[in-house]
Amino acid sequence: MQTVTEAAKATLYYRQGSSDKVYHVAIEPSGAGFIVTFAFGRRGSTLQTGAKTAAPVDYAEAKKIFDKLVKEKTAKGYTPGEDGTPYQRTGNAERSTGILPQLLNPIDESEARRLIKDDAWWAQEKFDGKRVLIRKEDDKVTGINRQGLVIDLPVPIVKAVQSLDTRRCLLDGESVGDTFIAFDLLQEATLKLAARPYQVRYAHLVDLVDSTPSDSIRYAQTATTRAQKLAMLDRLRKERKEGVVFKRHAASYVPGRPASGGDQLKLKFTATASAIVAGANGSRRSVKLELLDAPRRIGVGNVTIPPNHPIPAVNQIVEVRYLYAYPGGSLYQPVYLGKRDDVGAEACTISQLKFKSNNETDEG
Repeated sequence: MQTVTEAAKATLYYRQGSSDKVYHVAIEPSGAGFIVTFAFGRRGSTLQTGAKTAAPVDYAEAKKIFDKLVKEKTAKGYTPGEDGTPYQRTGNAERSTGILPQLLNPIDESEARRLIKDDAWWAQEKFDGKRVLIRKEDDKVTGINRQGLVIDLPVPIVKAVQSLDTRRCLLDGESVGDTFIAFDLLQEATLKLAARPYQVRYAHLVDLVDSTPSDSIRYAQTATTRAQKLAMLDRLRKERKEGVVFKRHAASYVPGRPASGGDQLKLKFTATASAIVAGANGSRRSVKLELLDAPRRIGVGNVTIPPNHPIPAVNQIVEVRYLYAYPGGSLYQPVYLGKRDDVGAEACTISQLKFKSNNETDEG
């Protein structure tokens, strides 16, 4: 009897000269066994797809084939970095650090307008990357995800953090490709800053990041006045950015997410949600999605999986963009963005959703 049900996936990139290629490989459940699928081609184009197994095999055999493919591709210069950027490998990956980030609650347009007028709040761009804390201890640099687990980091970011003019620090920010955008500093040398006001932490952050000439680390530009916040919001909308973050500049750093409100809030220009994959829709490249509406899981529709993404496994957490949700939770025009390894099922709640208002119609 098959006892291993966990799928495995890898996405590798190769970029050199005019070459800009991507390679996906995955172990997917099939009947009583598993198959190994792949997709490859130029990034942004329709990928060629196939399977390395003519029929389902047991998990051990599938994993052997999977590992061989990954090894062959990395030997040819493919890397996990989306810009073909090598990653620092660590034997401590997935080890818990006990360090957690401060998470943000969403707000609507009316609340954002209020915060723009309020001098107690500053604004920054909401970046479309991966939330990462980075700890430096002498030359040792450790990446930490939003679950507090050790993760690999792109080598350019590691080198940039190593070049900072301090032996020890703890940064919070967003990893976007091979660039780290820092927006908070919780420790510098022996100075513990988490309990200090954000305006103090940010001032230390600016000074610290300015100490290195590296382009692979920078600090988030911050709007502090009403005029600056209005200008930033207008620019971000025109540039079709993800959203804006508001931070109360007198507040300390508190890990976790408050039940409501809080000192750090986010306005997203497009609606996205983390959802649980409930299963595949037969042979079609689409999966069923569910969200938590305590104490039960409810279906919120289906999403098509693009050819350049492997089919996610049952219970995998994925991210989708959508126009709005109907009462009850069904998503209108969902678009698959990819899997989420940095959040658990408990984050996939129906409270994430932006519901259809009376003045919204189904015409795009």
